[in-house]
Amino acid sequence: MTASTTLRDVIGLPKDLPRLADSTLIMIDFQNTYRSGVMRLDGAEAALAAGGRLLAAARAAGAPVVHVVNDGGEGTPYDIRAEIGAISDEVAPVEGEKVVVKQFPDAFHATDLEAALKDLGAEGDLVIAGFMTHMCVLFTAQGAFNRGHRPTVVAEATATRPLEGPDGTVTSAEALQAAALTTVTDLFGAVARTVDELVR
Repeated sequence: MTASTTLRDVIGLPKDLPRLADSTLIMIDFQNTYRSGVMRLDGAEAALAAGGRLLAAARAAGAPVVHVVNDGGEGTPYDIRAEIGAISDEVAPVEGEKVVVKQFPDAFHATDLEAALKDLGAEGDLVIAGFMTHMCVLFTAQGAFNRGHRPTVVAEATATRPLEGPDGTVTSAEALQAAALTTVTDLFGAVARTVDELVR
């Protein structure tokens, strides 16, 4: 099988990776809900560890950091007022780092994320990591692209879960992650396989 030409190639968009030091890091939904229970993700702990390394590298480089959390309301697995919906301690915000609360997969939709980026002077490269690859990570990358930003998703710092497809067969978390990241690289942005690819 031969791969088709990407839309980025067709319209002449670059595929090179940014420097983390010259980017703004967006940490999406690194919430405890994805570590256990009904929303537990395959590979969540490894992705969280990679997210921790990425966050530490961004802070060391002086790159701006924005954290995003999904608020599903009281009593849900996404209750940000409870421990289950809190940002995991390993990647918790520090003083001065913006936290954006969302209720849709695209972190730009009906939030102040775009305004926060303007306040930070972040008009270009965005580095995106978090949960879930096929949902909030993908749709935030699309939202960033639609608004003129240059998103890069860090693959090892994302994770998702297996889901049943329309034909009744189960799509593995690995296959769903690969499809989501391939969608990103077809048009919306770049994908760094590891944190190390951005720290140079």
